[in-house]
Amino acid sequence: MKWQFAPRFRRHAFGWRSNTPIQRIKEAVSEIRQAGRNDPVVAAEGAVLLLEKLSPALENVDSSSGALGTAVNRVIDTLVTVIAKPTVDLPVRQRWLERLWIAIEKDDMPYIEVLGDYWGELCVTTELASGWADKFQPLVLESWGTQASNHSFFKGTSACLASLYAAGRYEQLLSLLDSARLKWWDDRRWGIKTLVAMGKKAEALRYAENSRDLNAPGSDIARHCEEILLSSGLMDDAYRRYALEANRGTTNLATFRTIARKYPRKPQAEILRDLIASQPGAEGKWFAAAKEAGLFDLAVELASRSPVDPRTLARAARDYSADRPEFAVASGLAALHWISLGHGYEITGLDAHNVYTVVMEAAHRAGMDEHDIKEQVLAMISGSQPSSKFLKTILADRLAY
Repeated sequence: MKWQFAPRFRRHAFGWRSNTPIQRIKEAVSEIRQAGRNDPVVAAEGAVLLLEKLSPALENVDSSSGALGTAVNRVIDTLVTVIAKPTVDLPVRQRWLERLWIAIEKDDMPYIEVLGDYWGELCVTTELASGWADKFQPLVLESWGTQASNHSFFKGTSACLASLYAAGRYEQLLSLLDSARLKWWDDRRWGIKTLVAMGKKAEALRYAENSRDLNAPGSDIARHCEEILLSSGLMDDAYRRYALEANRGTTNLATFRTIARKYPRKPQAEILRDLIASQPGAEGKWFAAAKEAGLFDLAVELASRSPVDPRTLARAARDYSADRPEFAVASGLAALHWISLGHGYEITGLDAHNVYTVVMEAAHRAGMDEHDIKEQVLAMISGSQPSSKFLKTILADRLAY
């Protein structure tokens, strides 16, 4: 089959910008999926071809933002499924694997190194997995060495461990890991998977905990430990020991959502208070989570204890002005308070005017004394710092009696 994507992924096909290659990758995957609707074998051939071409084509692209690497990793996850899906003769699958291994060896940037983690899935059969394990194992041992000066990096280490795992050669996998002079987490996570597969969950938990050191990713280890306890029905232990460390998201709100979803029987207020306690001095950063959980009194309390982004507070005031005017007033006043203390990025006069307008509208709906609201605002802008003076100047006409 003549693939439309193939000529687009010639060596050094792309410049330094990542937008175009990301789009081309999406188009290539779409073409492969379309082919798979009629012929899974053809689609698998296309997936192997794309993986062969990825690294050479992307060598000149700036990947510092992480967007390209993330896109490639997602594509690999998709293409592995495409390659593993069709039923083909062993020689055919073996040729695919050989081509992919050559691609990994030539992956200098690297872009497709994570493919080794999927090697057992790509082998499909225990026979092929065992054969590749036999091929890789001596090279892994040689790269690890017995002396510090002999240690080197072998690109097939993860593929070897994945192959041993897929072949069910658990004791050999654990023995191989025990022979390593340096204890790397990327290798030892296969030991955890193996012990779990052997039904030795308690040993797997100890093995994971013993993997902690200065260079190990504590959150990843915690996630593995949490999964072990959850799969054993020990939800309370999983929450108490690992939930907060294992589920840190890109934002505090994302962290709260993840934990709340994973532990539906745990009261959200309890989860939130535990998260707040884990970051003393940064209570205000949990304002959005408290608001989402419907804990409005707690949200107001948090906004008064430590800084909150004024725009987050202003948005809350606007969103709840009609349904919860008292909360909207408190949020808006907190926004003005933190603006007066210099918080917020590139806050404009229009921002301040909009917040004040929402506060007064919500106060009117709540039947609150507007005079009292003005007095509170006047008190918070009475300071001598530049941000207070800025706010006082901006709101002068609005605060005049």
